[in-house]
Amino acid sequence: MRILETARLILRPWRESDADMLFRYASDPDVGPRAGWPPHKSVAESLEIIKTVFCGEGMWAVELRDTSEAIGCVGYLPASDSNLEIDSDHAEVGYWIARPYWGKGLCTEALRAVVDYCFNVKGFTVLWGDYFPENPASGRVMEKCGFVETGLEVLCPGLEIGGDKPVKVMRLDYALSE
Repeated sequence: MRILETARLILRPWRESDADMLFRYASDPDVGPRAGWPPHKSVAESLEIIKTVFCGEGMWAVELRDTSEAIGCVGYLPASDSNLEIDSDHAEVGYWIARPYWGKGLCTEALRAVVDYCFNVKGFTVLWGDYFPENPASGRVMEKCGFVETGLEVLCPGLEIGGDKPVKVMRLDYALSE
């Protein structure tokens, strides 16, 4: 998998050695539920997530360039794995960042790199994203990257937390991202 770099970040594959750092941030009860997953309960659980969820194509650890610390995750899901019903040349993006780094533009920086990769390397024509209405900051991240509200609200029953609550759906077309 390609490593992506931005001014402040390195987006790289997750490593098993990231388990302690992942647990430190993913055990925060204010982080996971905002993205549809429960707080991690142990380093062993975080390691298992690295091995089974974060190991695939399109999932990057968000690493601070200055400290080499993994502080979040960003990636995309192809249509076959998406929470949304989308066309085969579309993908769904997702991200989370550790609470100490909220409000610093790091999620936006990471997502911009993934958007560029999805359109210019993977050849997707449309990107989708969704967020819980009680987490408007997530919607603002997408908005800063050019996504627009679709007016759709859907359920994502595959989420571990919040599958029974509607999410707002946003969209970015390749033609409009130029």
